[in-house]
Amino acid sequence: MKKLSFVLIIALLSGFIFTNCKKEEEASADAIEINMSYYKQEITESLPLLLDAFSAEYPQVTIVTEIHPNDGGATNAAAAAAGTLPDLMQQPGWSAIIENAKNGYVLDLSSQPIMGKVIDAALPAVTYQGKQYAVPMDFAGIGIIYNINIFEEYGLEPPTTYLELQEVAAILQDNGVTPFAGLLKENWSIGHFLSMLHGSMLGAKVGGEGVAEFAASMNAGEADWGAVVDSEKMFRIIDWYVANMDEQAFEMNWNEQQAAFAQEEAAMMVQGLWSYGPAIGTNPNLKCGFIPFPWSNNADENKFFADVDSTFTASAQSSPAEQKAALSFLNWLSNPEAVRIWTEDVKLTSVFKGADLSAMDKPFQDLMASSATGAYPWEFQLAPTPTWEQATKNGAHSYALGAATAEEVVASINSSWVENYQP
Repeated sequence: MKKLSFVLIIALLSGFIFTNCKKEEEASADAIEINMSYYKQEITESLPLLLDAFSAEYPQVTIVTEIHPNDGGATNAAAAAAGTLPDLMQQPGWSAIIENAKNGYVLDLSSQPIMGKVIDAALPAVTYQGKQYAVPMDFAGIGIIYNINIFEEYGLEPPTTYLELQEVAAILQDNGVTPFAGLLKENWSIGHFLSMLHGSMLGAKVGGEGVAEFAASMNAGEADWGAVVDSEKMFRIIDWYVANMDEQAFEMNWNEQQAAFAQEEAAMMVQGLWSYGPAIGTNPNLKCGFIPFPWSNNADENKFFADVDSTFTASAQSSPAEQKAALSFLNWLSNPEAVRIWTEDVKLTSVFKGADLSAMDKPFQDLMASSATGAYPWEFQLAPTPTWEQATKNGAHSYALGAATAEEVVASINSSWVENYQP
């Protein structure tokens, strides 16, 4: 009997060992390594947390990363020409996605489950000819960061129309508070302001995809940048905005704007949320909110000038097995644990419907809550780089300084767009 039991135990153990060896062999056979390129330097320390969480659910997939912070586009272009694109790529929205989709370098993700979980406002930035070629990951917005304590002190509500904004500014002025922290020593911030006004006014007329169609018309030399919106109103708003800054605004750079807001010398600043962290860093007692700049007296038209700041794409040059693994990762990104790591550890907003943003500060929650119902895309991402960097920024700055007329700014943008667009 003992001998029979011993034989039985040996048989069971053999079966167990054989079964587990077979499983290990199968797992080993399914194991695959794929590579990912990314450009956001600020996520170097936190991205591994996201990848480790994915590997915990998909142990057969290993993702190896490489960073190209300053020349990601050029690096990927060279890799594409050689047929060696990374399996997964972090890329900015709009132009980069359109170019890669046109050339057949990235997979059409339209039918992937993840795309049904993306908020509508994030889709235009990854769409080409009605199909989506990237998973939007984080949203960035430009609007008004306001000091909640100052607003409460004077019984002010966040304005929802241009008239309300004017009334808020008048009350602040009457109480010796500067409405807007200034930044007119440099050209980029007032350039963002001009682009925000134009893109928002245009977006209110034609919608997000209409903005892309307008850019295509500009590329073809068939559109007039100033004629598609109420340019007279747009430049009047710039005049009013400048008049409600600090008297020394023309001597203030970004650091001085941040200091003025952080020290509560001004109640608001028109900026992207990239300015929120530095302000809080110097004054942890600040309580802030974030609202769209209300350029219109129709509150429904006042949406954030906000867009996708980064995406993930999958290479069409990868093998079927590598593509399958890459798609597994992309579809996993809306997983609650992935969203938690992305928002809490990576500290970027999430564009997925119903994402839990409770751990993020109020301005980020304000942006995503508002953008869930729509936002105006970053038109400047569709313009030729020299047009944005020179004609728009310099034009807006020259206008604010009184060195150029509105007509001259519009003419400069029109001519620069035609001269610098490259098919």
